[in-house]
Amino acid sequence: MTVTTSTTSATPAAPLPEKPKRGRIKCIVWDLDNTLWNGVLLEDGDVTVRPAVVERIHELDRKGVLHSIASKNDRDAAMAKLRALGLEEMFLYPQINWNPKSDSIRHLATALNLGLDAFAFVDDQEFERAEVAHGLPEVTCVDILELDEALARPEFRPRFVTDESALRREMYRGQIARQELESEFVGTNEEFLAGLEMSFTISPARREDLQRAEELTVRTNQLNSTGRTYSYEELDALRESPDHLLLVASLTDRFGGYGKIGLALVEKGEDAWWLRMMLMSCRVMSRGVGMVLLNHIMRLAAEAGATVRADFVETGRNRMMQVTYAFAGFHEASREGAHVVLEADLSAVQPPPAYVRLEIVE
Repeated sequence: MTVTTSTTSATPAAPLPEKPKRGRIKCIVWDLDNTLWNGVLLEDGDVTVRPAVVERIHELDRKGVLHSIASKNDRDAAMAKLRALGLEEMFLYPQINWNPKSDSIRHLATALNLGLDAFAFVDDQEFERAEVAHGLPEVTCVDILELDEALARPEFRPRFVTDESALRREMYRGQIARQELESEFVGTNEEFLAGLEMSFTISPARREDLQRAEELTVRTNQLNSTGRTYSYEELDALRESPDHLLLVASLTDRFGGYGKIGLALVEKGEDAWWLRMMLMSCRVMSRGVGMVLLNHIMRLAAEAGATVRADFVETGRNRMMQVTYAFAGFHEASREGAHVVLEADLSAVQPPPAYVRLEIVE
């Protein structure tokens, strides 16, 4: 099955809609010496942690903000100190080396699959902040002496704190464990995925799902069919509309839960169902589950005697979602610039892959 997806200069990608400023920071990267603790570890021999900074780290962690480290230090000595302080588990992919800190943050952006504008960097040294600001202007740089003022700004304060927020760090730790297993695994990709024992659940959105649903529309870029964001209030109205179907998807495996990682909005016409929005969290990009939700919608439409069309907006960052539609049997029906209408081949509806157990909640 092929799909025509012109990406020539004649049809430029649509500009990404501006993301809400509030809660934009998803990960804070901390220096260590004279930032997380008082003193210089390699010079003073011993250092004392700053309780107010640690309190802030724990507070933000409960709200779903991730933390990491970019420190020019001896890695073994610094990790031993973090372990002794009971803080090692708070930081994902700590970058403790002698490289430029902008390089460390670039590595973190790749490892966490987050945009650079989702990062803040806290350091006591003006030189280090300037180096990061020059190399990575998207990153928000903060002087440790101005920490409280910075954390009071809207970009550091999530609009909602969901049940999943407090679990976000552990979800990422589960992902690290999966990556380590995958790097050591000998066998096919299908055999590896089968060993994860994945369970994929699709259900109509409930009111208690909507905070996370709004968050997904704000956070997801690469696997978002239109790049559009939806507010809690908009999603609630659509959830209650008899002409719409709002579905959420969640995923678990033997390492734990990924949380709610998928969202789809369908406008149900008599002859055609329009898929107005489809997105999947980037955390499941390599799990091969993107088509499961699409095929479920195609199956429901076929049972209702309707065709399926989908809005798609080429944003320049959502090519992977375009590929997912193509593999699910969608082809381009019409185009106006970066705005594309795709249409499904309902004879191509596929069952879930053998390595995923699908649960449908009515």
